[in-house]
Amino acid sequence: MNTDQIKECIPHRAPFLWLDEISELSQTRIVATKHLGEDLPVFQGHYPDFPVFPGVLQCESCFQAGAVLISKVVEVGEGEVPVVTRLNNTQFRRMIRPGETIQIEVDLTERVSNAFYMKGRVTVDGKVTARLEFVCTAAKAP
Repeated sequence: MNTDQIKECIPHRAPFLWLDEISELSQTRIVATKHLGEDLPVFQGHYPDFPVFPGVLQCESCFQAGAVLISKVVEVGEGEVPVVTRLNNTQFRRMIRPGETIQIEVDLTERVSNAFYMKGRVTVDGKVTARLEFVCTAAKAP
């Protein structure tokens, strides 16, 4: 899937869309990538003299991948948007620098009604930068 196809699945848009491409998608797993160009505004402010991709945005990239996965597993109702309701066991292992490409992997581990329990992992060149567990559900947009 390319960026246009991703945007058909989730409401996120630039400058807050953290997925460029999806290379794997099944009923329980998604793998995506995002190239973090040196010109991204986030690097101008987080930290200007030593730019690092924020951990919270690593989590967000997993949340967005999870939302795409949910959109392919169930029919999301009209006027509903995916939201994160829980975040657990988050670990950051390595800094991500400008110019690197992240790989985002999310596995659906359990579904209870409309709650989707997921595990996420972000890597750069095969090295883990973040691991997390989270739960997503669909909420009515105002």
